Amino acid sequence: MVVIDAENMILGRLAGKAAKLALLGQRVDIVNCEKAVVTGNKNQILAKYKQRRARGIPTSGPFYRRSPDRIVRRTIRGMLPHRRKRGKNAYKRIRCYTGLPEELEKEKFTKIPNADISKLTKLKYITVEQISKSIGGKV
Repeated sequence: MVVIDAENMILGRLAGKAAKLALLGQRVDIVNCEKAVVTGNKNQILAKYKQRRARGIPTSGPFYRRSPDRIVRRTIRGMLPHRRKRGKNAYKRIRCYTGLPEELEKEKFTKIPNADISKLTKLKYITVEQISKSIGGKV
């Protein structure tokens, strides 16, 4: 089991690594999902997520959740072959948490070296918590 702390991690790089580990058969737990960051222009990012949320029919989908842990999990799903059996099984091995649950407090956290926000030269980013609040999530 791998426990990843998403605090100050770039969401896309975190999702790619988590998807790869899940495909290799490991269980992946991601904590502090609300503190992950998405890089880029804040207004463009918020517009993209609001447009995704408004797309489709409310009764038949596509469904985009508003809570930070579900936003992170959906991002990871995009990096998996989720329509095939291998991808479905890998997706079931991924758990995302807002905050730090009690059962994972004693575990050793893994940091992804290339995914840290301190590696950026330009500091244009927004947290997943801010995205969640802007599309109507309760954090």
